[in-house]
Amino acid sequence: MFLADTNIFLEVLLQQERSELCKQFLTNHLQEICISDFTLHSIGVITFRQNQTGVFTQFTQEVLPNVKVVTLPQEYYAQLDIVTQSLRLDFDDAYQYLVAKSCHLKLATLDRDFKNLNVKDVEIVMLCHA
Repeated sequence: MFLADTNIFLEVLLQQERSELCKQFLTNHLQEICISDFTLHSIGVITFRQNQTGVFTQFTQEVLPNVKVVTLPQEYYAQLDIVTQSLRLDFDDAYQYLVAKSCHLKLATLDRDFKNLNVKDVEIVMLCHA
């Protein structure tokens, strides 16, 4: 099972440079995809900010029924500060990392901040190294 990072969905939704790569990943792993509540909210914030509310609505109708939405268990919130400092991640990356860890998921991402992350408790799947 995979936790798909926010950037994978945004690439597709906003038709960015690596959207085909991300579409292929999502299609190939559709039955294995989870997203965090943070990802769901971030997609909403970004699409609404860009006045693309219809994109968010389409996402909720077409994607949400096919993925599992997961959240960070309450007891992990106290670890966010430690993770941001020890792994040198910002808040959203630390949140995604801890969700993946707590739910025993592989973290699929395009985010370079995860590229050289040397951790044993979460498998990081980099979709693109460019």
